[in-house]
Amino acid sequence: MAVPDTQQPLDERGRQQVCDATVACLRRAGKIFCHDFEPVSVRFDLRGRAAGMYCVQHGRCSIRYNPWIFARNTADSLDQTIPHEVAHYVTDVLYGLRNIRPHGAEWKAVMRALGAVPRATGRYDLTGIPVRRQRRFGYRCNCSTHELTTCRHNRVQRREAAYVCRYCGAPIVYAG
Repeated sequence: MAVPDTQQPLDERGRQQVCDATVACLRRAGKIFCHDFEPVSVRFDLRGRAAGMYCVQHGRCSIRYNPWIFARNTADSLDQTIPHEVAHYVTDVLYGLRNIRPHGAEWKAVMRALGAVPRATGRYDLTGIPVRRQRRFGYRCNCSTHELTTCRHNRVQRREAAYVCRYCGAPIVYAG
């Protein structure tokens, strides 16, 4: 039987394991910080290079996980990614997101209290995992060509920004 060249996402059993681990980590944080944290919504809709993300939208908190990265790196994700995202939630509740840096001293202290290494990013092999890539647009100046991302290209088109070459100092203009 041939081995597929793309990573399969986390199956239902794996998703339940991640949800249970997230709840357990949140309970552990509650005991450590003597606080009754509300349950947080867990979703498996994250794509790209990030293994997890803590989000607050319209006053609702959720933790999003990348099911492809979790499927390939289950042990590390359970040990590192879940406490990482729970620590963001805990620091939001205890201190407020606007009052602290995302991976600052408070977040690091929560990570250590949860028994995890306070690393801001993980390093995973992304071979075979769907990764979103931004489209690039060709621009030129007096000395060379440049590629701008969709965001920067749109800013130029809306006349909200103008960019110059860091080598010749000339404005870069759209080549398309």
